[in-house]
Amino acid sequence: MDSNHLVVLVGLIIGLIYGGIGLTSGFCLMSSLRGWWAKGDARLVRTYALAIAVAVAASQALAAYGVVDLGKSIYLQPTFSGPLMFFGGLLFGYGMVMANGCPSRALILLGRGNLRSFVVIVLVGISAQMTLKGLIAPMRIAALQVSQSTVTVTSLPAWLSSVGLHGAPARIVAAAAIGAAFLVFAFAHPPFRRAPGQIGAGIMIGLLVAAGWFATGYLGADEFNPVPVTSLTFIAPIADTLQYVMLSTGLTLNFGIATVAGVFAGSVATALVTGRLHLEGFNSPRHMLRSAGGAVLMGAGGAMALGCSVGQGLTGLSTLALGSFIAVAGILAGTAAGLRGALRVRPLASALEPQSSPSA
Repeated sequence: MDSNHLVVLVGLIIGLIYGGIGLTSGFCLMSSLRGWWAKGDARLVRTYALAIAVAVAASQALAAYGVVDLGKSIYLQPTFSGPLMFFGGLLFGYGMVMANGCPSRALILLGRGNLRSFVVIVLVGISAQMTLKGLIAPMRIAALQVSQSTVTVTSLPAWLSSVGLHGAPARIVAAAAIGAAFLVFAFAHPPFRRAPGQIGAGIMIGLLVAAGWFATGYLGADEFNPVPVTSLTFIAPIADTLQYVMLSTGLTLNFGIATVAGVFAGSVATALVTGRLHLEGFNSPRHMLRSAGGAVLMGAGGAMALGCSVGQGLTGLSTLALGSFIAVAGILAGTAAGLRGALRVRPLASALEPQSSPSA
């Protein structure tokens, strides 16, 4: 088995595990924030925080010991557009509220029979492809050229290096500070400490991010045919998956496509085993329009922000890239606008997706 096939296989396995955990735990940033801000249930957001802490610690450990070069990822490039990434994050966050979940959550719900999620997934992929390579791409590129800047410091470890703390110690200090902050936030909540299922979900998903870096950055580090260094993310991979389904004879399987397929398959398998598989559809034309609009915003916004609530919120932050913090700030601001204030997305009477109860 060559390195590319090995990376694809590992991506499939990572996706299978993520799909199973995501379905049983209800893992989703939008659901987490809505539960926290609107309902006072902070368990899911603590799960997300724990996943970030574990992802940062494990990913930075791989980088500190020279196992993976995170600098080859898209998150640590010296030239990027902070304004475009923030704006893309805003669109993504607001679209996430309109569609009632992020793309990874839609993929998981599709696996258990939610046909509304099929529309969301297809439109996320189409709008992302339009923004990356299609009709909207020239506007995105023009905005990028106008607003991009070149920086000498691309991450928190790089910033520490610029003030005198070099190499592995800089990574360890930065990872310890960020990881500890999220860890304290997670375990400061007594109900979360009494929810071993949510604790396990946070730890496992954080480790899956590191596993993705290991697969692409170490197993795929073929000097003649290296694979792109990446990990869990869903905007471009969903777009690539749709294109692969239509044009497979002219394309090659990659880590992202395998991960998307694995998440769907893992959700289906888990739904069958746990008896959660049942078909659901839209309740009204208005419901469909809102979900479709949210999907378009997520696809276009995620393409501008270089990632989604998982691609930037977990994988990007695991690199401690400054651009990822900007993108995540935009996602949080967009989600807050959709959940609260004058621009709040009003709930439809029967359109809210029943979420899986957090495991205890």
